[in-house]
Order: sequence, then C-alpha cells, then structure tokens
Amino acid sequence: MKKVRALLIGAGDRGANAYGPYAVSYPHELEFVAVAELNPEKRKAFAKLHGISSDHCFETWEDMLEEQIKADVTFVCTLDSHHYKPTVRALEAGYHVLLEKPMSPDPDECINMLDTAKKHNKLLTVCHVLRYTPFWNNIKKIIDNGDIGDIVSIQLNENVEIMHMSHSFVRGNWNNSNDSSPMILQKSCHDMDILMYLMGQKCNHVSSFGSLMHFTEANKPEGAPLRCLDGCPVENECQFHAGRYYLGEGKGWAKKFTTDHSREGIIKALETTPYGKCVYQSDNNVVDHQVVNLEFENGATATFSMCGFTREQTRIVQIMGTKGEIRGKMDENSISVFDFLTQNETVIHLNEPLSGHGGGDEAIVRDFLQEVKNHQESDVPSAAVSLESHLLAFAAEVSRLENGKVIHLDDHFKKADEIS
Repeated sequence: MKKVRALLIGAGDRGANAYGPYAVSYPHELEFVAVAELNPEKRKAFAKLHGISSDHCFETWEDMLEEQIKADVTFVCTLDSHHYKPTVRALEAGYHVLLEKPMSPDPDECINMLDTAKKHNKLLTVCHVLRYTPFWNNIKKIIDNGDIGDIVSIQLNENVEIMHMSHSFVRGNWNNSNDSSPMILQKSCHDMDILMYLMGQKCNHVSSFGSLMHFTEANKPEGAPLRCLDGCPVENECQFHAGRYYLGEGKGWAKKFTTDHSREGIIKALETTPYGKCVYQSDNNVVDHQVVNLEFENGATATFSMCGFTREQTRIVQIMGTKGEIRGKMDENSISVFDFLTQNETVIHLNEPLSGHGGGDEAIVRDFLQEVKNHQESDVPSAAVSLESHLLAFAAEVSRLENGKVIHLDDHFKKADEIS
C-alpha cells in the first residue's frame, strides 16, 4: 500500500493532536513531510515528533505552498475564518485536502471551495467526524435495515458541558462569531450533518431560537476584576474561577493555551491570555443555548437543542419511527432499539473508542487516505455532502437573528442548486 505524503497547515490542537497522531500510529500509511504554523513552539514540537526537516518547517502556509513540496494531501487545520484561502490554494497547487470543520463562516466561500475542488479534480473532505464513529454508524444501519420503520421525528441534544462552554466559547478561540463562526456552525455543524445523514433526505424548512443568556456583563458579580487572579471577591463561590479550575480539575484544558504545563506556566498564561478573564467580562458573543426545528421533504421533523449548561459533554438522541424507537447516549456508547410489535428492547453496547470524537478522528483520516488512493477524476468531492449541512446551519442562524423566522431553504440558497 502506497504511503500518503502530507502537508499540515496549522499545528494547533486539532492538527497536532487529533489528526497528526495517525501518522505516528500508522507510519506505513501516512507521513507528514512539512508543517506551517505561526507558533514556533508548536511548529517545532510537531516537526520533532514527525521527523520533519527544518527546511520543511514554515511560519506561514503561503511560504510552504510556494515551495511546491512533493506530497499528496494537505491537512488544513487553521481557525475557522482562515480556512478558505489555504484550502483553495492547496487545491489549485494539486493537493487533495482534508479540512477541519466548519468549511468557512461565509457561505459563498464554502461554495467556492467545492467549485475549486471540482475544477481541479481533487478531493475535498470536511472533518464531520461523527459520521465516522461506530455510534452513529450503527444507528444509521439500524435505520437503513428498516428496524424502526419510517422516521417520523428525531430529537438530538448536544450537551456542551458547562466548563467546556466557558473554556472554548466564552474565553476561547470560538467565543466571538466576528472572529470565528456562529455557535450553530462552529460547534453544531456536526449535528446538522448527522441529522441529514440519519434522515437521508432533503430538508425544506428550518427555524431557530437562541441567545447569549448568562455569560454577559449584566451577570458580573459585584466587584469582580477583569482577571480572576486579580483578587475576585467571589472566588470560592464562582465555578468559573480560572485559577481554581485550570490549576485543578481543568489542568488538562490548560495544555490547550500554554506549552508550559507547570503551575507557574499556567499562572503566567492566566495573567496574559483570555483564559484568565472573568467569564462575565470577555468579548464573547456566541449563544450559550439554541434550538433548531427542521422539516424534511416527506413531512418528518427533527429538533436539535444545544446547551452549554450541562453536567456532561455528550450527545443524546431519540429517533421515533413507525415501527419502533432508537435511543442513544454517545458518551456511554450505548444504543437501545425498541420494537413496538414485540415490545422487545435490544441494547447494543459498543467498544470504547480509542481516538477522539468517539473514534471519529482516526476513522476519518483512514477513510480519507483510502479515498486518496482510489481517487478517480470523476469522483465528486465529499464536501458536496458537507455543504448541505453548512447551508442548513447558515439558514438556522439567519432564522435565529430574525426572531425564529421560518426559512425555506430552496428560496434562501438558490445558488446551492448549481453544484448539487
């Protein structure tokens, strides 16, 4: 089997820790031969782990792609608003692309990426990793086997978990839609994709409600400083106190914003980065809860609920069919199938996944490499499927901003028909 040679753009958490490890575990299948990363420490660490020579380490993706390095694929793992240009340039340079989700905060850029991939006969795969997990794969097989008849309705809950919410979407890289993406796109395009995957048909209408309800200055404790370590008067009563959390149970999360993992290093980072700010005084604007209602072409419906105020980080699904019902909880890796006729319940317990996102991080890389090896010029980039869920997320956000207005997708995104 021919080894695939890869370039990495963005050696942050997803690039270095979600997809990079595949090359370490399966060096006969994947080899990273160059890296572009603005942070010199992250760039050096990735290069050292993967044996990349210094002349193939770059500060910017522009410099790397100018070199025309001999490789098959490019992994694009930059922040959301910086996906478009390196993706298009890599496709034009002749590389297949594995792109971290979401494609882009701009729907026109999403469409143009797919057009570019088609024009240059290259694969463009978006990291909708949930599709590649045993949990969702098994649920899809049960549906396709007809075990619960026709789907009438789906309820999908995304429990973000309270401290994950505060870390990533209040203090972190995805806290402001002007710099990254709206919550429904950044965090929940996975869920829009899964709903489309399970339902297997076109969505006609969408409406949405949600807001930033809690993490605002109006809820700031009296006398709270801008930074938690500057003497907060409610330190012992506030669950979000940065010092207590990141030096305690959240120490693993601290590794995402500092390469010095000592207590001194974490404290320094809390004094200088947004992760040390009071959650009620950050520059965040993304919602902390949102619901989306979907109506599909055969009349079936789906309801999606995202909430940051949960005790666990997981997804819970209930799929109601004409012959039975499926219930599943992703963190427990268990699926229950109930038959209305026999009243029998079958419970499936899946093996504990070894990689992140329920095993999806590793599985999507493996699938992508197989697609690269078997690529034919007539192949349609898998991003064509991802585009549908992105457009759904964009429409949901428009609805939310317009007080729950029902959006008819055909009317809202006529241009999408040109590439379907």
